[in-house]
Amino acid sequence: MNESQIDAIHILTLVGSVALLMYGMKVMSEGLQKMAGSTLRKVLGTMTTNRVTGVLTGAMITAAIQSSTATTVMTVSFVSAGLLTLAQAISVIMGANIGTTATAWIMVLGGSSFNMLGIVYAAIIVAIILIYTKKNTNFGEFIIGLAFMLLGLTTLKTNAVDMNLAGNDSIMGFFSATCHWGYGSYFLFLLIGGLLTCAVQSSAAIMAITMTLCSTGVMPIDMGIALVMGENIGTTITSNVVAMSASTQARRAAMAHLVFNLFGVVWVLCVFKFFVGAICDIWNVPFTPGEVKGEVSPTALSAILATFHTSFNLCNVLILIWLVKPMERLVCLIVKPREGSDEDESTRLKFIGGGVLSTAELSILEAKKEINVFVERCVKMYAMTQQLLHTKKGDEFNKLFSRIEKYESITDNLEVEICAYLSKVSEGRLSVESKQEIQHMMRVCDELESIGDSCYNLARTMSRKRKNSKEDFTEKQYEHIHNMMSLTEEALSQMAVVIEHGEHRYVDLNKNYNTEHEINNYRSQLKEQNIIDVSNKLYDYQIGVFYMDIISECEKLGDYIINVIEASGIREKKANGF
Repeated sequence: MNESQIDAIHILTLVGSVALLMYGMKVMSEGLQKMAGSTLRKVLGTMTTNRVTGVLTGAMITAAIQSSTATTVMTVSFVSAGLLTLAQAISVIMGANIGTTATAWIMVLGGSSFNMLGIVYAAIIVAIILIYTKKNTNFGEFIIGLAFMLLGLTTLKTNAVDMNLAGNDSIMGFFSATCHWGYGSYFLFLLIGGLLTCAVQSSAAIMAITMTLCSTGVMPIDMGIALVMGENIGTTITSNVVAMSASTQARRAAMAHLVFNLFGVVWVLCVFKFFVGAICDIWNVPFTPGEVKGEVSPTALSAILATFHTSFNLCNVLILIWLVKPMERLVCLIVKPREGSDEDESTRLKFIGGGVLSTAELSILEAKKEINVFVERCVKMYAMTQQLLHTKKGDEFNKLFSRIEKYESITDNLEVEICAYLSKVSEGRLSVESKQEIQHMMRVCDELESIGDSCYNLARTMSRKRKNSKEDFTEKQYEHIHNMMSLTEEALSQMAVVIEHGEHRYVDLNKNYNTEHEINNYRSQLKEQNIIDVSNKLYDYQIGVFYMDIISECEKLGDYIINVIEASGIREKKANGF
């Protein structure tokens, strides 16, 4: 095998090991989140009562799922959903930056050879047994993801040694030419680190490569540290991209992540040589800017990078944790609400961003909040039809009817967009419970769209009556319509409460079914009475048709409301409370 073939194999191995590392982290993260289910979301939503617990929560979750991106994106979605305040989100994001340093310490603790193949193969065997026996599939996925991550790190480390990068004239020439420009070199490598992390979308993978380059004597330690700082900025891009089409508060939370890391980079650059020198002193390594320390052990060089990464984020948190409120005010100044946007009458989705989140389990929360908005808009649309009934002036009537027509278009769009999003989410790695939940949510969207159609049908009936009949409803008819609409309004309100509190899978549905039976009985009673009234010439047949169309449509609406509740998968509370 000639030298060029060997180089090609080494490059493929390098790329493959990085891909395996990233895939392992993704599988491990998803496995853990499926094991935790909604618990992980609840932990993030409840353990943020103050800034300190917020930091600890963000650090623990990120260290567990090995992805600061997943934690940050989840946090942004929680802010968008109104489950976290901006101040709480900032503290969680601070903690995520500490938790993401765990990967570097795994490499340090693995030693200079970092050969963990024994652990990897043992973990794969255990994982395969768990997955194929179906005893604990989610835990098996977590273990196999951890195994892939360690295998990727091991392959990356051993391949770098085999490549003998220190003997490659082109690579060494690049570092020799660019490592002696003082702060110009630091800015260059900071930029490279940021761009690489943006491209790869994994700061952990770039961190592993950086540690490999430094520990094999290819790159000076201060240039490696500049790369690490660039990685910290590059990793903020994902959350900002996800939040781009989200609510104002979500965009502010993502911007807070960028501001946090930018602040850290700025103050560290001001004391860069002193700070790096202090880190090197901890490991008894003399620091000379721009020089490779060939005589220093690879483990010590890796430890310096890991120590810097942790110290950098810790110091940043210790400084900014007291400045959460000023940070909040700053990002509010930077990110302004979109001008001229009426969120209630926008056809845009409110909480779902530009795509499926980094893990499918977390995406379900986005869809749940969007369905709650769907319910709110159906309730508003029905209220407009009640208002339309008593609108006499032509211009006001036409304006309100056009608004109802627009809302009908909004409900159509919401159904399509939410169901398309849920369809994408269902393609991910989901627990059985989450798959069932997605099916329930898609059926709910279908029924909610029917409620929107029903409200529009009510408005159309009122419009036809206005255009085609010179007579008006009698006082008694208006009274009956008001009673029926009040019952339907009550049913809608009860449905909204049930959907909003859907986390509690068992609720008392007696009120909902009782109201629906009352609507059905009242419709039957009015139908019989209408025939008698028309026969007695209390009003003409045409006005009776419009009258019963409204009554019948309200009854249909009541059926759709019950369908929504049944489609949601929420069950009636049992006598024992379960």
